[in-house]
Formats: sequence, structure tokens, C-alpha cells
Amino acid sequence: MSTAPHPQTTDELYQALQENDRRPYGRTRTVTAEELVDAAEQFGEPGPLIDALLELQEAYTYGSEPRKSPVVFARLLTLFDEQPDVFDERLRHQLFWRFKWVAHALRQLPEIPLTSLRQWLTEMRERYEKADLGLQPYYGQAYQLAAHVGEDTALAYDLWAARTRTRLSDCEACETCQRARYLLRAGDDEGALRAFEPVLAGKESCKEEPARSASYALLPLLRTGDTDRARELHLTGYRACRRNPSMSEEVGRHLEFCALTGNEARGLELLAENRNLFDEVDSPLDQLGFLTGVEVLLQRVEALGHGDLPAAGYPGRTWTVAGLRAEVRGRADDLAARFDARNGTTTHTDRRRARLDRAPLLDGLELTLRTRDLDEVAQAAPAAAPSTAPAAPAVPESLPELILRARELDEVGHPDAQACWARLRTLVAAPGYRHPDDPAVGPLVRLRADLLAEEAHRAGAKDEYADSAALHEEAAALYDDAGEPADAAVSRACALLAAAEIPPQGEDAAEARVAGLTDAHAAMVRLHEETPDLAPYQEARLLRLRATTLAVRLQTSGDEEHIAPVHAEIDLLHTFATRHELAGQVSGALLLRASAHAVSGDLPTAVTEIDALLGRLKEHGPAWHLPRTLGLRGRLQLGLRDAEAAYTDLSEGLRLAADWPAETVDTSRLHGDLAEASMRLGRPEEALRHLTRSAEADLRRGSRTDAFCSYSNAAQLSLDLGRVEDCIALLDSLLIEPDVVSGELDDRLVAQLRLTRARALRTGEDLKAATAEFVALAAESAGWDDDPGSHAMIAAETAVLLGESGEFDQARAVADQALAAHAKAPRYEMLSNCLRELARLQAQQQGPDGLADARAFLTDAGRIADEARAAEFEAHGRSLDTALAYEHGRINAYAGEYEDALTALDKALALLGEPGREEDHAGEWAECVRLAGAVEGLYLERPAPALTRLDAAITRLTALGHTEDTQPLTALAARLRDEA
Repeated sequence: MSTAPHPQTTDELYQALQENDRRPYGRTRTVTAEELVDAAEQFGEPGPLIDALLELQEAYTYGSEPRKSPVVFARLLTLFDEQPDVFDERLRHQLFWRFKWVAHALRQLPEIPLTSLRQWLTEMRERYEKADLGLQPYYGQAYQLAAHVGEDTALAYDLWAARTRTRLSDCEACETCQRARYLLRAGDDEGALRAFEPVLAGKESCKEEPARSASYALLPLLRTGDTDRARELHLTGYRACRRNPSMSEEVGRHLEFCALTGNEARGLELLAENRNLFDEVDSPLDQLGFLTGVEVLLQRVEALGHGDLPAAGYPGRTWTVAGLRAEVRGRADDLAARFDARNGTTTHTDRRRARLDRAPLLDGLELTLRTRDLDEVAQAAPAAAPSTAPAAPAVPESLPELILRARELDEVGHPDAQACWARLRTLVAAPGYRHPDDPAVGPLVRLRADLLAEEAHRAGAKDEYADSAALHEEAAALYDDAGEPADAAVSRACALLAAAEIPPQGEDAAEARVAGLTDAHAAMVRLHEETPDLAPYQEARLLRLRATTLAVRLQTSGDEEHIAPVHAEIDLLHTFATRHELAGQVSGALLLRASAHAVSGDLPTAVTEIDALLGRLKEHGPAWHLPRTLGLRGRLQLGLRDAEAAYTDLSEGLRLAADWPAETVDTSRLHGDLAEASMRLGRPEEALRHLTRSAEADLRRGSRTDAFCSYSNAAQLSLDLGRVEDCIALLDSLLIEPDVVSGELDDRLVAQLRLTRARALRTGEDLKAATAEFVALAAESAGWDDDPGSHAMIAAETAVLLGESGEFDQARAVADQALAAHAKAPRYEMLSNCLRELARLQAQQQGPDGLADARAFLTDAGRIADEARAAEFEAHGRSLDTALAYEHGRINAYAGEYEDALTALDKALALLGEPGREEDHAGEWAECVRLAGAVEGLYLERPAPALTRLDAAITRLTALGHTEDTQPLTALAARLRDEA
């Protein structure tokens, strides 16, 4: 199927070639290149055909299709032999350069005889000699063939490495990698790492480098103890080669690295991300490298007892780790045998065996902010419990004893009840379950009601209120059938609260929720009054539900009239629980009282109540209430701005939570609050750890939206800390989650994750990828009719990035989208910043030719400033009018309109006003003076008034103590005096 319009002229052909050159390597680019060769042939001119063939060979080479590359080159060589005069210096250079590509392609194919490989090198040498070209590139290919075959490479290496480089030599980065790999094969890790360093440090680079060198440096870095550098190179190197068919072998080495550092779960995740490589890599040698890395990973996972986990593999069927490993082993063994048969050695089998026999180098190396284990990778596998969780409590073996024990523990709210209910749920669901005929246990219908009620409570704990309400109602009906009206009443009261907590929709959602909670409370009171023969623990539960409902109402409304009713209900609960010695409900009443004081704004009283409760819990229990109580006290201390005290309470709460089953305490909340306390204490790295732990806890309890929100905050914080690759790796891991890919997760939350990733890519100077993501987000957010402000923000950032790339037509179109969204939801400062920056970029890049368009951006910015002034908007930084005047000066200076520039800068200085002793705008004022002095003294050639301006500013700033701000002014003044 055609991927582009068929060019009708050579100009259209060359435009199409340029457009295709901007595409990533892969099937789309390759198919388009094939079509363009067909199009070039219609013109009957050798020049366009040669350029089209060159593009096609490049697409085959970097698209991992080595069988086709030599065929295209044969056509080029024939054209050169028949019409050498058509090949100018550029084309001639390209032709002789690509002899190396063909040599590389032939090595990749085991069906090509070794004699044919040597014959090609002979032809390459003869052609180079005939053209009077240096032979260093030929000897480089001869060495690479020797290394591939497994011959003694010492002589071949010396013949290449000792020669002087030529214009046709491989780039310095690639040659550096070859030299380092020679040392690796000799067992010299430290020497290899020294050789790799110029490439790894970014001093040398190309399309494949430094990603290729990084993949080879990973294990030597581990063996020499530099784990931090290995981690860094894994993150940066993997991102550069993932999903790229021409770098599949490098992907395999990253999978191997994960397997050997205790990151098997991440390895399976990366394997899933690179599923396309099973189908898209046409190079047998690359396949061998990739599959061997895959097998190292799968072998390790299976050895750890997880062979039944799902794994991403060849298309057309589902795979387990064990099944895929067997398939990969067979294919890779066959490839290695074919290469060895062709070469007459055992080199590839031996190298493969050495990788598979390598023992793990580390038990565990934290590679990303998202630490996962093998169970969490598998969709069907249960989430792993945290390593700090206590052992599961013992449960009675006898079925009657188990049922009675579960109810006994449940009455007092003991956490060990969860283990009993879980065991009972398994037993009842099993085929052939026989319920005990025991009056103390009661009928099966009662047990089923108990299990439904427990399931309803778990749903409510995850904020799944609709499910919780329905389950409670179902449980109530079963309790009625079982002749347990008191339990039925409690379940119906729980259903009333759960239903009232379902978030209502619409503009009056808060009012509707308050009304719903009021109605629910009234219904509970009636239910309480109408239900006879309540046991004390059941009546206490009803009182607790009544108090909780009014507490939630107060939290929702903030209405002072709702304070007294809450405390009245709490007092009823506290009095009743104290009279009947229900320790858990006494604690619950005191916790509700403290919370009510906090919600009503009386934090000191809330702390006093919490302190009293903590003293009671330490003396009388229940001990499992301590972590939650300490968590509330920590949050109160945050409200009182005592971060140190908050940190102490929250840390102690987290420590005590480890003594109880994971579901007992909301450790996600504790970690989240500890993150906030850590930030306030100036410990951002610790805050980052707590954010990721909070997200992990949410995932374990099935709260995926909350987990992704915490991960989003962690990603932003890691970006703020300059940990760009950590940020990108975390987001990449999240964005390939099944519920993200399928669109089940909230689309705005996913958009926020993508936006943070795009910003991280920009910070990491991957402008091409960042621009693509920003453009996609701008297009998607254009449909957010309910949130035009967010679209304005995204479109503004996108426009600036397009401007940085010189795409000013597209930048203008996206900026217009931002302006349209701004009209619906004003973003004065953001839009002003965007438009001024676009004006600066266009004037800076295009000079006088871009002045008209730059001024058009500033005209729009001027309108934004007028609107902001009318709306009495105050910018966070300098005023929009001042910033606009300065930008008028700067763009006119870029365009050579120096008088207009000076006038604008004088206006900016007048708007800024003279600086004072405070650091409010001294630096900004000094920069404006500097630019005005440069325009006046250097470009308008009026040094005298410029020096007067500069000297006066220097004197004023010095007198005010802003000596650092005088340095640029002093340097400019000295230059003007020197040139006078």
C-alpha cells in the first residue's frame, strides 16, 4: 500500500526523500524508500535514482534487513562503473563508504559462504587502491571479520589499529567501541572501560553510539565495582536502543544486565516493551545476540521458580517463561550452529554458552524508582506482600473453631480476623464444601453473609463505594434469612454510609453529597431505634457509623452548624463504649473526636485529644490502633507546621504498622505524609523514596489510580532533582501497563504522566522525542472542552518547543490554539511567556527576515498584557508590561533595528524602576541596562552615552550592595573604552 503521494517531478522526489529521511528507521521508512526508487526510475535520470537508491540502502541497513542491502549496493556499483562522471564528490564518498555496510551485512548472514566474505573484502581493497584511497577502512573490516569468525585477531587488530584514519574510516565513536571490545575479549575490563570513556562521556557519538558502547560496558562496570555508573548507563543506553530492530543485540544485553543484577521483573517488563523485535529483526546475527540475552533472562526467572509466569514472545500465541525459553533456546542454538558451520569454528556457540553460564553479579541493584518483583509483573499472579510484613497468623484447623474464631476476632476488630475470613472464603468456595452441623456455628447462609460483609468492608477501604453498598445490602438480606436481624441492621447501616459516599455528579455535587449524608444519618438513627436485641458490640457499631456519617458530612461541608451534631454522636459512642468496656470503640470515638476538631480548624485541641488517646492505647490498647493514631497526629503536626514532630510520629507509625497484616494500616497514606514531611525538612531524596513506597502500597491493595498519582508526583520530583533518566524510566514503565495501553486508566492522569515525560525528554535534550510527544498531547488536549486551561498550557509549551526546532509555521498554529483556549480559561503569564519566547526565537534565528512574524507574536503578547491589567492579574515574576518592553528591545536588536531596540529598552527600564537594597529585581534591571548599553555603544556606535549609562548603573548597584550584578556591566564598559 502506498505510504505517500507518487512524486511527479524530481523536485517532488527530493522533497519526499527529505521527508522520509526524518522518519525513524523501520517498515514505514523502508516501504516509502522502495516506492521512491520506483518513482525515481520514471524520470530516466541517473542522479535522482542514485539518491533514491542510497536512501533505500540506508533504510535496509538501519532497519535490520541485511539481505537486501547488498542487492541495492550492486545497482549503485553498476551505475558507478557505467557512468562514473555522474558521481560527484558527495556521491563518490557515499559509494565507497558503503563498501563497509555490505561487508557488515554479509557477516550477518550465515548462508553466505566465508569465501564470499573474503572475496568481497578483496574487491573492496582493489577498489580502494584503484581510487587511491587509504586502506585503513579495509583493514578495519578485515579485523571485524576475524573477530566474528574467532580467528587469532592480534595481527588483524594491529594492521587496522596502527593505521592512520582516513575520511572513509568508521566514525571515531564506532572505532572506539571496536578497540574497547577487543580489550574485553582479552579479559581486560579496566582497560576496556578506559577505552570506552570518550564515547560514554559523550565526546564521540553517532547513530549507534554511545548506546552500543553502553550495552557492552554494563557488565565490566559491575565487575569493577562501579554500580552507580552501570545503573546510569543502563537507563540512558536502554532508552536509546529500545524497540529498534537495528539495535536488537544491544537490547539483549540490557535484558542480560537485568537478569544478573536481581532485576528479573524489570527484565520481563523490557522484554514486553521489545516484543516487536521477535518479528522485525531480519538479521540472523542480530537475532542471535538478542535471543541469547532473552534466554539469559528467562533462564534466571525459571531458576527462581517462576517458569509459569507469562512472557512476551513470538506473535501468534501466548507464552510462559518456560515455554518461551525452550523456543528461544532452540532457535538461538540453531543460529549459533549455522554461523559456526559457515565459519569453521565454534566461536558463536562458545560465546553464547559463556553468557548463559554467567552467574548473577549482584543479588539486587535498584535500577529504577519503581522496584518490582516477579509476582507483580504477572497479571495473573497475586501482588507480593511487602518484605516487612509479619508472618500470617495461625488459624484453627477445625472448621467450627475457625468460624467461631473469625467472628470473635471480628467483634473486636482484631486484624487477625482477616486471615480467618480468607481461609474460610477458600474453603467455602471449594467443590464439595460441607458446612458443620453445629448450633454454635449456625447455618451456611449466615457464614455466607459474614463473608459478604467482610468483602464489602474491603471494597469500601479501596473507595469502591458502589460495590461496597451493594455487597452490604446482599449481606443484610442473607442475615435476615439466617435469622440474625441485628447483623442485618449493621450491614444496612454500612450500606447507607457507602451509598452516601458515592461521589455525586454535576455542579451541585458537594451540596448533594451533604444532603445524602444527612439522609443516611437519619435512616441509621431510625434503623437503630427499630432494631431490638442488639448486642453491645453491634450497638456500638451502629453508633460508630452514625458518628462517622456526620463527621464525613462536616468534612464535606465545613459548615459550623454541623460541628455540634458530630460531637453529640461521638459523645454517645464514647459513653456507650466506656460503659460496656469496648476498648476498640472507645479508641474509635476518641479518634473521631480528634478528627472533628481538626476538620473544624481547632488543631491544638485535636493534638491534645490525640495525645490523650495515644496514652490510653499504650496502656489499654488495642495496639493495632497505634499506627493509625500516630498517622493522624503526624498529619496534625504538618498542619501546625512542625515537620520534625510530624516526621517522628509518622515514622513511628510506619514502624508499628509492620507488626500487623498489610490491610490493617494504610501504609500508603503514611508514606505519602512522610514524603511531605521530608520535603519540608529539606530531604527531597527521602521524600522520593516515600512517594514510590506509597505507590507500591496502593498497587498491592488494588488502588491503581492512587498509585499512579503517587508515581506521577515521584516522577515530577525526580525531574526537579535533576534525575532525568530516573524520571523517564519510571514513566516508561508506567505507560506500558496494560490498563494504560487499553485506555482503562483515567485519560487525564495518563496525559499528566506523558506531559511529565515530555518535559523530562526536553530537559534531557532529546528534543526530537520531546517535540513529538508535546505535539501529540497538544492535539489530544484540544478536545478537552471541560478543561481549556490545561490545553492552553500544553499548547503553549508545545509552541515554544517547535520554535526552538525552527518550525515557526507550526509553532504559530499551535500558539493560536493556546490563545483560543486562553480566551475560555485565562492563563495570562503562561501565554505571555510563550509568545515572548517565540518572538525571541524567531528574531534570533531569522534576523531581519523574521522580524515581522516576531513582532506579530509580541502584538499578541501585548493584548494578553492589556487583558491581565484589566483583570488586575499580578504576575509571579516581573510584570507582563515590563517583560514585553524588554522583549521588544531584544528582538529589534536581533533584527538590526537598533533605534527601536533602544527605545523599547528605555521603556522597560522606566517600568522596572530603580532597584533598591532588596534582591527583588536588581539583576533584571542590570541585564536591561547591559543590553541597552550594548545596543547604544556597540551597534549604534555611541560609546559616550552608553558609558554614562553603564557607569551610573555600576555606581548605584555597588552602593546598594549588588556587586555581583555589576560584573557584566563592568566588562561591557571596559570593552567600550578599549574600542574607543
